[in-house]
Amino acid sequence: MNATACIAISNMKPCCRMTMLSCNKNLSIFGYSLRKCDHRTVPNLSKMQCGLRGYVSCSNDKVVGYRCVIDPNRKAFFGSGFDWGQPRVFTSGCRRGVNSGGRSVVNVASDYRNHSTSVEGHVSDKSFERIYVHGGLNVKPLVIKRVEKGEELREEERRVGGNGSSVNIDDSKGLNGSKVLSREREVSEVEKEAWDLLRGAVVDYCGNPVGTVAASDPADSTPLNYDQVFIRDFVPSALAFLLNGEGEIVKNFLLHTLQLQSWEKTVDCHSPGQGLMPASFKVKTVPIDGKIGESEDVLDPDFGESAIGRVAPVDSGLWWIILLRAYSKITGDYGLQARVDVQTGIRLILNLCLTDGFDMFPTLLVTDGSCMIDRRMGIHGHPLEIQALFYSALRCSREMLIVNETTKNLVAAVNNRLSALSFHIREYYWVDMKKINEIYRYKTEEYSTDAINKFNIYPDQIPSWLVDWMPETGGYLIGNLQPAHMDFRFFTLGNLWSIVSSLGTPKQNESILNLIEEKWDDLVAHMPLKICYPALEYEEWRVITGSDPKNTPWSYHNGGSWPTLLWQFTLACMKMKKPELARKAVALAEKKLSEDHWPEYYDTRQGRFIGKQSRLYQTWTIAGFLTSKLLLENPEMASKLFWEEDYELLESCVCAIGNSGRKKCSRFAAKSQVV
Repeated sequence: MNATACIAISNMKPCCRMTMLSCNKNLSIFGYSLRKCDHRTVPNLSKMQCGLRGYVSCSNDKVVGYRCVIDPNRKAFFGSGFDWGQPRVFTSGCRRGVNSGGRSVVNVASDYRNHSTSVEGHVSDKSFERIYVHGGLNVKPLVIKRVEKGEELREEERRVGGNGSSVNIDDSKGLNGSKVLSREREVSEVEKEAWDLLRGAVVDYCGNPVGTVAASDPADSTPLNYDQVFIRDFVPSALAFLLNGEGEIVKNFLLHTLQLQSWEKTVDCHSPGQGLMPASFKVKTVPIDGKIGESEDVLDPDFGESAIGRVAPVDSGLWWIILLRAYSKITGDYGLQARVDVQTGIRLILNLCLTDGFDMFPTLLVTDGSCMIDRRMGIHGHPLEIQALFYSALRCSREMLIVNETTKNLVAAVNNRLSALSFHIREYYWVDMKKINEIYRYKTEEYSTDAINKFNIYPDQIPSWLVDWMPETGGYLIGNLQPAHMDFRFFTLGNLWSIVSSLGTPKQNESILNLIEEKWDDLVAHMPLKICYPALEYEEWRVITGSDPKNTPWSYHNGGSWPTLLWQFTLACMKMKKPELARKAVALAEKKLSEDHWPEYYDTRQGRFIGKQSRLYQTWTIAGFLTSKLLLENPEMASKLFWEEDYELLESCVCAIGNSGRKKCSRFAAKSQVV
């Protein structure tokens, strides 16, 4: 063993001193070579890195160091060669102020979650709580290099944007000032304005684009958290950039947010589940201790400890996985998803979602406010939106996970969950006229494995509005299902994403679009699209929302109209070969969005008023419009973003029948749904 390459981490008191190693040009550490350097110590990089609140920071010193928050229960370990796990690398960065040269650097940080001193001994481990990294130092570490303007960047754009999907905007400049690839298409003035606004919302971290702020209204003096980069909100922005041949910002975003995966304390010092992705992050510039006039950029993540209601985001990790697949599909850069750190990030998210608990259902149990509807709206339990995203993330993970002795049990768990989840949603969440008639004649208090009314639903729960509203030729997936409770509201995002991911059967997916077309005046009206229908009103609003002054009837999450849902509607329409529906909705939005300064949402039953508390110049409104335009123009790119029916999945047995007394396996029921 080479003594100079041996690194030890003690479980003693954490320290903010980072030691530079004496090395020659042939010494290789963490998978790359270090330049010849002196042996010296860099003290006090930043006190903020040692506190309970974990910033990710960058500096222009050429150092190899460690994250300064160390689990007190963690055992000391020594690593070298093949026995040492993949290190986690923070980011390239820059110092500012006196004598700062703004040079590109690499900061390396270890993360005990990714280390393995033994792989073979745990191959048969059936729990999914441990993540082992195979390959050790032979794997290339996470390194983000700053690319200067010039030929290198243009070459990168040619590689990433090789699909030729960029729009032709006169004299337009891409990120970092480069000219975007052009196509033979003129864009409208509204589109030009939208591109300018989207690029104006880009956030830089140490000189590199890493995301877009939620809203950038210059007249807003109290932005709250709208000046942060949200994982959920960035997805349509990312797709717009990817479809326009600008992939750098998306790659940076994916890698930087990966470094922010949960490892810190949050509400009242309770530790969140390992693998939790933050809801958002903010780039802050902070002074460096002991360095007068110098500062550094840090990433400050929010895991829900600052959010209204203090709810951790369930959907952030799911969207991250979905975006990772989209990046690979559109750019052709499959090397990113194959990296050990990225593979580990996927597995950590899956472990968090697949953890066994008290819940019997294959759906994901969550609290109110854990998704796009981030306030109290009665969606706690098993809301459709989370199940559709969960299903998509599972399908993405099955495509991207590298199958080996370490991951085979996790892959098997993913397959089983996919099969069970698809059957559960298709069978129990679906309603049309036929199903409503069945529920209307349900018997209650049934006790047996053969019960028809498995969840003890009372027929009186069928709301009066639904009886007259449901068309003969359409249907949809209800918003939620729990014992003795069916939430019959139509939630747009969950239904649209069920189409995109093929969570619903082909016939169900077609029926959902039939319903939207039939009920166009209710769900689209003057501005696409209603987030849910109908709104909670009167006593129901007071009880369920707690008299929420922002979620008044037909406003915000309570029946408001959200233009950002346009891109998901477009994708669903293109999958079902109904692009004319999407074009009709896009044309409606294009008439008003620019004139109204790109609002976050619209109010009233017909979506005619700008939301009373709506932020203007909302980034995902802008990005949703642009992404819809690009998808309609590039059907071959759109096809990379949705999933077709997986018939192989229907063959998977999700229940170990054995001697349990169960007479019917879900796989046969799942197959019969399609046949």
